[in-house]
Amino acid sequence: MPRQLLSSLAVAALAVGLSACGTSRFDGPRARAGVGPQAALEPTVPAVPSGAVTAAPLAPPPGASAAPDGPPPVGGEVAAVAPGSNVIAEPVAPPPPPPPVVATGRSAVVGSWTARDAAGASCKVSLSSAPALDLYKASAAGCANKDLAKVTAWDYRDGEVYLYQAGGTVAARLRQGGGALDGALTKSGASLALVR
Repeated sequence: MPRQLLSSLAVAALAVGLSACGTSRFDGPRARAGVGPQAALEPTVPAVPSGAVTAAPLAPPPGASAAPDGPPPVGGEVAAVAPGSNVIAEPVAPPPPPPPVVATGRSAVVGSWTARDAAGASCKVSLSSAPALDLYKASAAGCANKDLAKVTAWDYRDGEVYLYQAGGTVAARLRQGGGALDGALTKSGASLALVR
């Protein structure tokens, strides 16, 4: 026999042998169900017809936005809802920010202020941190009120600001309230406010 013929027969025999070995081993349980000795061990299950299949997008999980790239729910957080309840979750408003901290004391009142008297007139009053004997230096500019125009010093005692004229006369007493100083002129008793 020529070599070529022997080679062809060997390849054909090998192919037949391999195909016989792989028939039931790689086909899975359904293909083997009716073949060989396993047919008695594996019951046959009839195919069950199914209804029409429809597709729809799933609803997002609780607390997630509808679109993965969409904005978060309004108000930030969503209130927890018990499973199975018919309550619609309302957004929970974030807590309000804390009120601003207003500094108090002598160092909180140092600086320039706009003074407004009861008549509606306004002028500039500066309270310095530079000492002047046992008080601190102050100045007033453009004040129509004569008592306020003569202010040269100030002090902070017991939560109150005292404005002094030359010679030590108290021109006004003011108390801190928020970011302003509210009080009155000493001689007339007219109201006076210093605002930033």
